[in-house]
Amino acid sequence: MPRNPYYSGPPSDHFDGVRFFLPGGRSTDKSRRDLLRWRFQSRELPAWPSAYSGLPQDKPPPRVHGAALRVAFVGHATFLIQTQGVNLLVDPVWSERASPLRFAGPKRVNPPGIDFDDLPPLDAILLTHNHYDHMDMATLKRLAHQRPCPIVTPLGNDTILARGIAKVDARAYDWGDVARIGPLAVHLVPAQHWSARGLFDRRMALWCGFVIETAVGKIYVAGDTGYGDGRLFRDIFLKHGAMRLALLPIGAYEPRWFMREQHVDPEESVRMFEDVDAGQALGCHWGTFRLTDEAIDEPPKRLAVALERAGIAPERFRAARPGEVLEIA
Repeated sequence: MPRNPYYSGPPSDHFDGVRFFLPGGRSTDKSRRDLLRWRFQSRELPAWPSAYSGLPQDKPPPRVHGAALRVAFVGHATFLIQTQGVNLLVDPVWSERASPLRFAGPKRVNPPGIDFDDLPPLDAILLTHNHYDHMDMATLKRLAHQRPCPIVTPLGNDTILARGIAKVDARAYDWGDVARIGPLAVHLVPAQHWSARGLFDRRMALWCGFVIETAVGKIYVAGDTGYGDGRLFRDIFLKHGAMRLALLPIGAYEPRWFMREQHVDPEESVRMFEDVDAGQALGCHWGTFRLTDEAIDEPPKRLAVALERAGIAPERFRAARPGEVLEIA
């Protein structure tokens, strides 16, 4: 029987003693044969440009006090959230590639929406899971040296971080747990996804989304997720109530036969928006790293159509560009 190198704990409704899984037996696993079928199937892919600019780089303030909320999009799945004097950084990636290698793998086509040296002091990093486009060890090492703060992450990821970063303050939580960051309560919630850093550690560290309680309302950070039957998101609404803001993935979804269980498409993202009763949303996980087959500008185009069909005003759910800032008084 394989041994879990990252986490040791009692079995639960989503942990069998070795691997984490989705309750109810839903599987996100794809075989190596599936991977080879996707990578080597005969198809003509739309070209991505070598550069796809965002907005001018943001220069965030040191703090945002009181009930005001400021959210800046850095790129891919990275956000800086500022409210009530607290600064949170989500899934920080400043590296040129989303890859274990510096010379190969998906390369970013736009600079980060905030220059690294312009980052304010940080109170916590929220890390959803260990895939290389979310857990960027080079960026996390740099942050540990220049912007030290706790890293809030699901079970098992603390071990990975501790092995890669000296004196890291990584704090691991299970689904349903709450991390207190100053006046904010950060809830870890399920996502339909998986984890791996190598070939033999699939689902041996947990993955999650976050619900952040703030004075201006709740913020839902979905992380990477498939949609499934939607029950997962409706359960989040039933437990936590309506969201003031949702940060939702809209890209990395083609081909659907391979990606459906792990990444939503724009139409499913709109359904998530409705399921959690969000007031506003920013779409992420598109337009920075080429991970899948769709054209670089397809996600925002499909998002616009899906919103129109659902009768949702487009200003309520925008496809974010690096450097974009949302402020709520």
